[in-house]
Amino acid sequence: MFLTLLLQAPTGEGLTSLLFPVAIAAVVYFFMIRPQQRKAAEAKKFREALAKGASVVTIGGLHGKVVEVNEESVIIEVDRGTRLKFDRTAVAREVAPKAAAAPTTTTT
Repeated sequence: MFLTLLLQAPTGEGLTSLLFPVAIAAVVYFFMIRPQQRKAAEAKKFREALAKGASVVTIGGLHGKVVEVNEESVIIEVDRGTRLKFDRTAVAREVAPKAAAAPTTTTT
């Protein structure tokens, strides 16, 4: 009985009906999952490379300078003498130090 069902089944429709879900899964992987994994890996690498003296921004938007780095936490100085302890995962990004603006002169 099973053999007769296999012989009667159309061969072309089975392949095309399987192709669509596979294509959707590939699109989801390459456009959603893979970029998110790459972004998470870059964030982990950044947090592992945190060093003393870096100007950073936390996920809450607090700007400060890293004073001390421990295995799981960092101490950030947000104002002269005000130091706060954060978990390493709370550091969102590093802020590049502002370059001294060159004075602009105009000639008339």
